[in-house]
This record gives sequence, structure tokens and C-alpha cells, in this order.
Amino acid sequence: MKTLNTIPTGKIERATKLISTGAKVGVNYLKYYGEKITKSETEAKENLNKNNAEDIYDSLKELKGSALKVAQMLSMEKNILPSAYVEKFSLSQFQVPPLSGPLVNKIFKNYFGKKPTELFDKFDIDSHNAASIGQVHKAWKDGKELAVKIQYPGVSDSISSDLALVKPIAMRMFNIKGKNSDQYFKEVENKLLEETDYDLELCQSMEIKLRCEALPNLAFPSYYPDYSNDRIITMDWMHGKHLSTFCAENEDSKTAQKIGQALWDFYMFQIHHLRKVHADPHPGNFLVSKEGQLIAIDFGCMKEIPEDFYVPYFELSFRENLDNKETFDRKLKELEIIRADDSEEEKQFFTQIFYDLLFLFTTPFQTETFDFSDPKFFNDLADLGQKYAKNTQLKGKNGNRGSRHFIYMNRTFFGLFNLMHELKAKDIQINNYRNFLA
Repeated sequence: MKTLNTIPTGKIERATKLISTGAKVGVNYLKYYGEKITKSETEAKENLNKNNAEDIYDSLKELKGSALKVAQMLSMEKNILPSAYVEKFSLSQFQVPPLSGPLVNKIFKNYFGKKPTELFDKFDIDSHNAASIGQVHKAWKDGKELAVKIQYPGVSDSISSDLALVKPIAMRMFNIKGKNSDQYFKEVENKLLEETDYDLELCQSMEIKLRCEALPNLAFPSYYPDYSNDRIITMDWMHGKHLSTFCAENEDSKTAQKIGQALWDFYMFQIHHLRKVHADPHPGNFLVSKEGQLIAIDFGCMKEIPEDFYVPYFELSFRENLDNKETFDRKLKELEIIRADDSEEEKQFFTQIFYDLLFLFTTPFQTETFDFSDPKFFNDLADLGQKYAKNTQLKGKNGNRGSRHFIYMNRTFFGLFNLMHELKAKDIQINNYRNFLA
């Protein structure tokens, strides 16, 4: 894979790159209109999606930063994007061009005043993993194998301008109208800024390790503040398979259940005991050791869950609250789904939509154990998503509904559900987290 000697960091440079990509997308549409004459609509549309996904991803992987992070987030939205986009964008979790050796040396000189070979006993200048915000190198110090994560130059400075560029696209994709939309983009912007603060990530990582390492079948690296700063973070090198590789290769249902239970307990413990959660549940953030332990390795994206959101959000996981009209209506208002300026028609319309969504979304919480390998639950989620995506009434209404906290909480649960399904985890004890002390 080729390496990068520079990354576009200026607003004009990055905008120019996206504009050139837009021109390629335009050409792809011209091809699509031509192919509709000689091929079926389905085949022509598949080719359009494939070509657009490839051109957009090729642009984003050179921009890196929040532009590529958005692609990574979208790769988890299997029920929203066409499969060609999901397949291509998922590469942002593992396969993007790394920084060149000279650029890595320059970054270390800027932040430590030394080259990495002067700081560590041994340092592999070739990246072992390059993702959206940073890349990981292997190093050795005092007999320990270390993972050194280096942030790409200019990532933090370009977040606001990147989001401004993708905002119109996102607003069309998710039917977000201008009114009241800024709070959602501000939430995403703040979280992305936090992810570029490695001092904050170091603190979050050490706290989660301290408070969660007693959970069964779960492991964390140790972290090294002396070899870390706000742009570089050093931790133990953890040996294991990426979770996606484990899912693809594993044929032992007992091991899948063990890893799935560890993953579920980890998330439920954070949410219900710590009132914060690792809000980036994609396969690249987890490994599985040969001993069958789940290893959590990245805590840049943590979501604090305020009490005034936590209480109504989880009260709606109880069917008796969903089916009690007075209680349900009150909770929808507390969660800002139904607003004071809504017409009666809008209230009825969105009340029904969110009843259907919540009834299905909370299915795993209705029994003591749940089989995440059963495709019915996930097929039903996909069908419901498609139903509302095609709803002409919804397209005519203001779709930005609910507290800003929904963005990362819903992302967390959809990501977690997908990971559990990929694990084919059966007989998961839903309330097992209650057995562990905070």
C-alpha cells in the first residue's frame, strides 16, 4: 500500500478535493443514465452505487480525519446505505494509506523533540494499522511490546470545516431540516474534537480499564503517560484477532456465546453503572485473544449519559410504558421527540413512528436471554428502516426529532446489536450486568 507524505489540511485544499470527487460522481450519473437504456434498472443502479462508493472512499481516505470518520460511522448503517457503500466505507476501519516514515519522524520530533528510534528501544516505522484519525506502530521498550498511536497532522483543525462541507449531504440523507438542526451537528463536532484529544483518551482509557477490568472474559492494555501526549498515545501491544476476523473464522458456538456475553456485559455495565459508554462499537476497536478473552483497545469516543436522558430513554424499554398512552406521550416529550409547536397531525404521525421503532428496538430487553444469531430481529429492523425510508409523508416533514443524546446512544446500540449478530451470540443473559458492582 502506498504511503502519504502529506495530508490536505487547509480548508480550500480539502474543499477542492471534495469538489473534484463531486465531478466524478456526476460522470458516474451520466454513465448510469446511459446504462439504463441497455441494462436493467437494478443492474444500472448497482453499478452507480459501486462507482460512487469507490470514488467517494478514494477521496476520503486521502483526506483522513473527520471526513473519513464520517464514512466509518456510515459503514455501520447497514439499514440506511446501499451495500456497495457499506462494503467500501467499512475499509476505513482497517485499510487506508498510512503516513510515510519521514512524516512519522517529523511528528515525533514536533511532540517529543526526538525521533521514535531515540525514544524507544526499537520502533517499526511501517504502520501496522491506519484508520480515520490515526495510525498504529509497534515499538519495544524495556522488554515490553507497545502499540504507539499517532494522530494525523491537521485532523483537529479541520473538523469544523469538514463537517460544514458534509452537512448539506447529511441533511438530505437523514431528512434534517434547517430548524433546530445545529444541536445535532454540534454534538457530532464536539465528539470528533474529543477523539482528537489523546490526553483525554488516555484518561478515559485508564478509567475504563480500572472500573471494568474485573468483568469476566474482558481484557485491556496498560497505558504509558510518559510516552503519550495530546497527539500520540502509547499502550501495550495486545495479541489477538480483530473481532470481524474472529466472527468470520469462528465455528465454536460456545466461544461465540462467551465473547458475546463479555461484550454485552461490558456495554450494559458502562451504561447502567457508569452512566457513560464507549460509543464507537465497530470491529476495529476489539480483539479476541487465543485464550478467548475480548480485548477492548480504543476509548477515544466516550458518551456521557445525563440522568434526565437516561431515565426516560430506558423507561421506554418496558412494554407497559410503551402501551400506556399517558406515560408514552409524556416520555416522548421529555425526550424531545414530540415538540410544543407540533400540530395534532404531526403528534399522531411521529407518536406512531416512534412506537413502532421502540417496540422493535427494545425486543432484546423483553426476555432474560436473547438469541442475537436469529436473523428475524435484524431483518425486521431492516424492513422497518426501509418502510420509513420510502414513506412519502415523512419526507414532507421535519425529520430531526429527539434529544441530541440520541445520536450516540442509538449509534451505540445499533453497532452493538450488529456486533452481537456477527458473533452469532446465543443465550445472552440480558441483565447479567446486575451481578457486578460499579
